[in-house]
Amino acid sequence: MSYAAYSGGGHRDDKVRNIERMILEPTSIIEAGIPNNLISDLIMKVIYQYTVYSAQRIADLIKLPYFGVIEPALVALRKAELVDVGGSEGLGEMAYQFVLTPKGRERVRDIIEQSSYIGPAPVSLNHYRQIALAQSIGEITVGPTQVREAFNDMVLGNDLIEALGPAVNTGRSLFLYGPAGNGKTLVSEHIARLLGGDIYVPYAIEADGYVIKLFDQNIHVISEAGRSRQSDSMSNERRLDPRWVLCKRPSIVVGGELTLASLDLIYDEVSKFYEAPFQLKANGGMFLIDDFGRQAMRPRDLLNRWIVPLEKRYDFLTLRTGKKLELPFDQLIVFSTNLAPRDLVDEAFLRRIQNKIEIRNPNFEEYREILRRNCQQLNVPFSEEGAVYLLREHYVKAKRELRSCQPRDLLKQLIGLAAYQGIQPTLSKELLDQAVQTYFVEL
Repeated sequence: MSYAAYSGGGHRDDKVRNIERMILEPTSIIEAGIPNNLISDLIMKVIYQYTVYSAQRIADLIKLPYFGVIEPALVALRKAELVDVGGSEGLGEMAYQFVLTPKGRERVRDIIEQSSYIGPAPVSLNHYRQIALAQSIGEITVGPTQVREAFNDMVLGNDLIEALGPAVNTGRSLFLYGPAGNGKTLVSEHIARLLGGDIYVPYAIEADGYVIKLFDQNIHVISEAGRSRQSDSMSNERRLDPRWVLCKRPSIVVGGELTLASLDLIYDEVSKFYEAPFQLKANGGMFLIDDFGRQAMRPRDLLNRWIVPLEKRYDFLTLRTGKKLELPFDQLIVFSTNLAPRDLVDEAFLRRIQNKIEIRNPNFEEYREILRRNCQQLNVPFSEEGAVYLLREHYVKAKRELRSCQPRDLLKQLIGLAAYQGIQPTLSKELLDQAVQTYFVEL
């Protein structure tokens, strides 16, 4: 089975099929790959939460098949006098409604004390490693046409365009630097467009008996192909494991709020399960650290934390028991900063970042084109006379540096001034002078 989101040619379709052969729905508890007691505990917590719940609904919620997995687990729970049949909502054994016995209610309280996680059953850590590596971002390659299409709504110099494509193909790390206001964050977001295709993401991972919640609806966007797959019965084939979701490659942006603690497993003392850190959720996609150097931690601290991941492409995360887990570190890491590299990092740090690209100030022609495009977007008539006047009077004579964000910002000032005066916004000398006066400040 292949999906439109992977329309990258026969080779890519073959890779998708190979991955899908690795995530077929389990036919037994052993094939589910997680401890028996974890499945039984999930079933009991679901029944406890809903009081009465049918076998079909249990299977749908924890995303494991009834026959071969849920059924034998329920049989064992009934034999242990922990659950019982409390009714039926239809025909057949999958319609049986289950309730907890007094003994079961007592047991489930102890289970919830250990972990209150209720949701799709996790996949094993080893299985996650296999699938993450099989759909590695290192497999992505782009060419000049794709890069230009991805950045066609930005005004960038040819030198920058030609540098960004190879940087993506390395699938490693990228250091974007240069003055504020030239679109480093926007460039990074456009890079994410080049990371095409979809990847399979599990709802959760099981490691050493603990649940690590990985799927994040604020980060992982289910693709159209993924939605089709969720409703596809695959009548003549073995179904794919619904514990895996087909999503667009993730793109995560963090800024000054990033801390060292947020780069390790996050344990919730109330719910008693783990939330995956940013870099684990970003696997297969892009992880942008914006405003690098303005975090509460020192850049060197981040380097020390990521020396091994940046070079070896795997990371170690620590459970509260002290046990360390080895996990793939498979994303394009982008560091974006307005600070001068020499004031921020040393040579050792830059050596471990594979690509270093300066996002420079626009030249006069690029500035003019940015102004023209923004005029079109904001419904302000563009005029060559106005553009020349702005550049000559307020940049050349004022010895002011150009920034890519300034045309848009000045036009917004101009529109506000025109609205206040009850006139149409135009690139008139009067409005441009007033916009510049209220926008710029000399430091």
